[in-house]
Amino acid sequence: MLDFKFRINNNILKNISQIEASKQIIENSPLLPYYERQFQKEAVVRAVHHSTHIEGNMLDIDDAKKIINGQKIESAGKERDLQDIINYRNVLNYIESIQSKSVDLNPVLQVHKIVGYGIIPDVYCGKFRNKQVVIRNTKTQKISYVPPSYLEVEDKVSELLSWLKSQKEADIHPVIKSGLFHCQFVKIHPFVDGNGRTARALTTLILYLDGYDIKKFFCLDEYYDHDLKRYYQALQSVTEFDQDYTFWLEYFTNGLLEEFLKIKQKVLKISRDQRIKKSIGQVYLTERQEKIVEYLQEIGRLQNQDFPKILSNVSEDTFLRDLKELIVKKVIKKRGKTKAAFYELKN
Repeated sequence: MLDFKFRINNNILKNISQIEASKQIIENSPLLPYYERQFQKEAVVRAVHHSTHIEGNMLDIDDAKKIINGQKIESAGKERDLQDIINYRNVLNYIESIQSKSVDLNPVLQVHKIVGYGIIPDVYCGKFRNKQVVIRNTKTQKISYVPPSYLEVEDKVSELLSWLKSQKEADIHPVIKSGLFHCQFVKIHPFVDGNGRTARALTTLILYLDGYDIKKFFCLDEYYDHDLKRYYQALQSVTEFDQDYTFWLEYFTNGLLEEFLKIKQKVLKISRDQRIKKSIGQVYLTERQEKIVEYLQEIGRLQNQDFPKILSNVSEDTFLRDLKELIVKKVIKKRGKTKAAFYELKN
């Protein structure tokens, strides 16, 4: 059984404490469904773009968004990069569909098979490598790391998955568990190509299965991509001679904290407060009505002249009809009867 060497130092402890606090706020803040969907879509675009960009994909985030939304882009000479984007989107769809409580060999191979479709030779997709590989510095071409022999790969992956399955929250915090998995999987380097994308996707899956999906709002890949040198240095800090994962875990937990804090701020900015939650509960609102409520939360009041600021392409009659429905639903109230009348959220 694997026995990872690491210390829970003050930095790691502080990171996890703040991750937990942010997680509670994000999960318990009432958000309009419209904004939940937007956050989820943004997370997908960021994950797809940054995870593939780490591996050299030259398409920008706008291209990634268009491809994910089914729009066409100028793809001459970029066919591989385009397929890479499609593949990683399919990977995220796949891991979101997994219902099991633990990660076994099947999703590992399936994720890699999807990652490699059309860009890695079929003979290697979803199959462990059958030859020795080395990791080289992209600039100097010097060998920076020699992964285990291909003869050891299957046993080492099985050992890692057995360790993962054996870990309970009482034994090890889920964030620590996912971080250790990420680093160890990369170091095993079980495939000829596509190891980084597979490791990052599986790490996200592990966090999801352990209750750290936070409504599918987060994306760690952007943190790695922002400073690739630091990402690789953190991975390489676990040397063959000193198998200490402490520095990597500091880096990993700091990245998750940064992402959770960023999401927390966005959620707090647009979420309805407890007064609104109590007032309207689970009342169904249309997308236009959601935007009206959001405006009222941020600004406090709404007058007729403000209509174009919220819905510029909607007629005044339609807007007034939405306001009337919100009054009937007891979400808002109208004060005054003259031109100075205004609308506000109901207490």
